Amino acid sequence: MKVLVATEKPFAKVAVDGIRKEVEGAGFELALLEKYTDKKQLLDAVADADAIIIRSDIVDAEVLAAAKQLKIVVRAGAGYDNVDLAAATAAGVCVMNTPGQNSNAVAELAFGLMVYAVRNFYNGTSGTELKGKRLGIHAFGNVGRNVARIAKGFDMEVYAYDAFCPAEVIEKEGVKAVDSAEALYEACNVVSLHIPATAETKNSINYALLNRMPKGALLVNTARKEVINEPEMVKLMEERTDFKYVTDIMPANHAEMLEKFAGRYFATPKKMGAQTAEANINAGIAAARQIVDFIKNGNERFRVNK
Repeated sequence: MKVLVATEKPFAKVAVDGIRKEVEGAGFELALLEKYTDKKQLLDAVADADAIIIRSDIVDAEVLAAAKQLKIVVRAGAGYDNVDLAAATAAGVCVMNTPGQNSNAVAELAFGLMVYAVRNFYNGTSGTELKGKRLGIHAFGNVGRNVARIAKGFDMEVYAYDAFCPAEVIEKEGVKAVDSAEALYEACNVVSLHIPATAETKNSINYALLNRMPKGALLVNTARKEVINEPEMVKLMEERTDFKYVTDIMPANHAEMLEKFAGRYFATPKKMGAQTAEANINAGIAAARQIVDFIKNGNERFRVNK
């Protein structure tokens, strides 16, 4: 049984050591493909793999077709839109993610971005504080729960909306549940986005929704680029000089945003949410454990395709 770790951006050595311990401890073979520069290298490497661990690497129909023995792909992280789920299902391949392993890292980054924004990007001018502000958490999953936990330490009023999480679950965490995205954005000075990129959510963060936010509003996006309606974001920020947007997913219109909204807009050079040593280690080892459990016991707990 061969487990391939295919990572264009490699795991830290301590993470690879942990993965090796899990995989070889189960009696399986471990193969590494790190820092590859051409898709053909990936296609060659998957030819005899039974399982693959990836990060942001693309597993599309071509990769799946080349992996004749493949049984499972695990994305070390929460998001999995870099895997063609339909093609995987058609090929009889189980796809999993590792929810929760990166959650604290993403939540801490969200607050780093918030503080940076409300203090006017550290430009030497007088900013504002987060204490007493109303924070809206859009999607109350693992990351959203961690954001709520940290927000309480900042003494913020915390609200949340999640179409798939019952209000009583949210309220149990000491967070005020609202019954619609519109209500969340109307109520909150700051909104932190944690929704996945799905057919329903793509471009859903639009002018009409954002314009409901009160004066001096801040949107923090550590979720996905695709959920933002970028042309409508430009329209909103042109009309509302009080509005700020910070993100760790650089938008397609980054140059335009930077030119037009300097001092109100910031994007990191690359996605940073899970880029901590701890998250790197946790997600990689969790992926290895899930593969071993799947192959030995048939456990599909974290399966994300049908």
